[in-house]
Amino acid sequence: MNDLKDLLGRLTYEEACGLLGKEGEVLLQKGGRWDIRIDDQVELSKDQFLLDLGDIRVGISAPKNSPDHRPVLYCSRCLNPCVHMGAALALILEEKSALGLAGPSNDPPVSLAEQDMTRRALADRRTRAQSEPMTMLAAEPDCVWTDYSVTNQASGRTYRVALRGLEPGVSYCSCPDYRKNTLGTCKHILFVLQQLQKSTPDLETLTPYRRDHFCVTIRYGKTKELYLLPPQKVTSARLHSEVMPLTDHPINQVTDLLHALRVIEDEGVEVVVYPDAEDFIDRLLFLDRIRARVAEIRADPDHHPLRWELLKSELLPYQLDGIAFATAAGRAILADEMGLGKTVQGIGVAALLDREVGLQRTLVICPTSLKRQWQEEIRRFSNYACHVVEGPPEDRLPQYGTAFFTLCNYEQVLRDIQHIEQVAWDLIILDEGQRIKNWEAKTARIVKGLRSPYALVLTGTPLETRLDELYSIVEFIDDRILGPAFAFFETHQVLDEKDRVVGYKNLDRLREQLQPVMLRRTRENVLTQLPERKTETIFVEPTPEQLDIHDRHRQIIASVLGKRTFTEMDLIRLRKALLMCRRAANASILAEKTAPNHSSKLQALQELLERLARHDASHKIILFSEWTGMLDLVEPLLLPLGLGYVRIDGGVSAPQREERIQRLRDAPDCRLLISTNPGSLGLNLQCADTVINLDVPWTPALLEQRISRVHRMGQDRPVQVFLLVTANTLEENLLKAHAHKQELADAALDPDSEIDEIRVGSRSDMIRARIGALLSPEHAETPVGPPRNRTEPSSRTVLETETGNLLMAAVRFLEPLLGQSPQPNRASGEAIPARALLHQLKESAALHPDGSVQLSVRLTNEKALEELAEILLAYHHRQDRSKTIE
Repeated sequence: MNDLKDLLGRLTYEEACGLLGKEGEVLLQKGGRWDIRIDDQVELSKDQFLLDLGDIRVGISAPKNSPDHRPVLYCSRCLNPCVHMGAALALILEEKSALGLAGPSNDPPVSLAEQDMTRRALADRRTRAQSEPMTMLAAEPDCVWTDYSVTNQASGRTYRVALRGLEPGVSYCSCPDYRKNTLGTCKHILFVLQQLQKSTPDLETLTPYRRDHFCVTIRYGKTKELYLLPPQKVTSARLHSEVMPLTDHPINQVTDLLHALRVIEDEGVEVVVYPDAEDFIDRLLFLDRIRARVAEIRADPDHHPLRWELLKSELLPYQLDGIAFATAAGRAILADEMGLGKTVQGIGVAALLDREVGLQRTLVICPTSLKRQWQEEIRRFSNYACHVVEGPPEDRLPQYGTAFFTLCNYEQVLRDIQHIEQVAWDLIILDEGQRIKNWEAKTARIVKGLRSPYALVLTGTPLETRLDELYSIVEFIDDRILGPAFAFFETHQVLDEKDRVVGYKNLDRLREQLQPVMLRRTRENVLTQLPERKTETIFVEPTPEQLDIHDRHRQIIASVLGKRTFTEMDLIRLRKALLMCRRAANASILAEKTAPNHSSKLQALQELLERLARHDASHKIILFSEWTGMLDLVEPLLLPLGLGYVRIDGGVSAPQREERIQRLRDAPDCRLLISTNPGSLGLNLQCADTVINLDVPWTPALLEQRISRVHRMGQDRPVQVFLLVTANTLEENLLKAHAHKQELADAALDPDSEIDEIRVGSRSDMIRARIGALLSPEHAETPVGPPRNRTEPSSRTVLETETGNLLMAAVRFLEPLLGQSPQPNRASGEAIPARALLHQLKESAALHPDGSVQLSVRLTNEKALEELAEILLAYHHRQDRSKTIE
């Protein structure tokens, strides 16, 4: 039986349409409009997917005896394929990562020499040309060497094939694969040739294509080259002397080509410039024109007048430099760390391009929560007209392209793509561009199909854990710069004997390839232009109840890691146990859902909030937690403290978010925003100067994203960050592990990096290494950052400290009995009664269900620990001597 999670993980858009029948595409589009909360409405196991849509339930199960291995769909209301099934499949296609279905492939390409890679890529396209349902229509049915319209029946897309010969590189197809695969052919060209071979047996002996006009075309080999191809006969002496020397070899100077085109036109001879060649010529001319202008700006951005003239507010030098870089590239990625003002740089790029080439329409695609922020920033920094796309589908469609800036969210692009494609966009900006990092997701596929002369991606995290994330984002900007996928992964993946990815190599070459299109600045680069930021890590001791829950799930993790290989169920158990460990570190009720709740972290938070509440009311606070349940526990603490607050989580609509953020900014009595991770995405919250992280996120990027909502450009006050960490739990070791998760991103993105290769191990090895480090604090290194501070002691901490002091006093009092010279009790000089010691020990002890007792003590310093060790060692030696005498 097939594993359902594996089937759904490999599910493509076309396959999903096929599961829904003839109306598949329509049902997917309509189903994609459902607002679904994965945590509350979805259940996923190895054998079954369940989606709860209120009074309707949709299920997907693994095939049992199906010969085509297709998953089985059913709906509690409908007998036939329906919009509810479409909602389930649309969610799976869009949210594979969130559902745990989009992990690294277990079957990456086998290591091959370059010729073998090319041979395999060609064979794959020949197979697809034979197996996929395609039809073709010739522009001139009686001619072989003509143009063909080729339609893929599965996807419904039609492409133009200009067939000019049998050899690779001489024909052309308008599909994306032809442009970027460097093979000189594609499945559509191969399909046409296969069909012609059936109807024209002497195809290989036909008279070659005879051109009767000049044409300007592009050849898509290893490099993208511009060609001027001549007709069969040229009679003009001027054409022979001034034009023919430029033909049949790549053109290096576009000005030479323009002169040749004028001569051809003067001679009255026909010339055809193909659309892709025309776009390429325009781009080369733009680069020639802009190069000197940008070089002037970047030579001295500190003093260039555009710092004050380009926008309504002054730009910082590095921001003007970023704007100049992206403008010169034409299509670029600004990957500055969060909080460095990428939005204003995006507006600046549009403004500078408008000055240089004259823009009319700019499309900004961003998360829903950021549309209003973009609108405010555009009004603040420029005089350009701006329109936010809103309303039901019938109202949205006429809104696209009605202003200089059109703002929409990613979900609207999926639903309105047919109308968006009809607008001639000059510039497309993707904010939070990591939304297209999963190239299997429908969002990435649709967005990367949009066309515009200029493009900009804004993202603080272009790469988190895998190189294919970066590859997918770069494809939108330039689908050729990193080469075809099969060659890219062969160049950069390190495989083991079982063809599993165990590392990445040739990263120096990757950095060199990215340099023309990607710019990344870190906080350290521009630290002098940001206010001071202090971080205080508050370590909180867990209650015995929290520790008991944590340790039980920790045992599950350890048992799974002890296996040689992991099954899908093992991974499910592992994920759940990790989640329970992290939840237990916050509060027992989050993990076990049973009262009473035990949480030393809530007690520490209350003490911290009491301290902060005494500050001036102008000091506003942002508090983040990963779980809505934790926010539910926090809210009762706020009212007694008199802290007015607003809350944002996944259940808050976009208009409500705006209202609540505005209240935080404007209302003096509103001191606090409590939020789950969605509130950390792209928002500008410089009205606050304090950030409380109630838990440690799984990735360092998410932690930095939270903090950078406050510590960012526009902040004019020092920022205080608090990080509450439950000691002696997985959470403490997760904090330490954060320092290592940046390694791949830094190696690939930092142009000054000298790392050429990184080993990550097999998938199982990676899981063991990463989670093993979380279980074993002695193997985890201390994170890079400011000194770790402790909390003001809680009542339990005080109890443990007193017990530690009492224990030391008791041991010192017993020194004479242990064979040491008598010494007074250094704490008080008095004897310690046995009953008092026993009572104190019981107060600090936790009784477990199995009858065992856990004793927690806290010694004043390391010297006390050394003293205790010496006394106990002396007692051990005395016992050995006693046994010897006996």
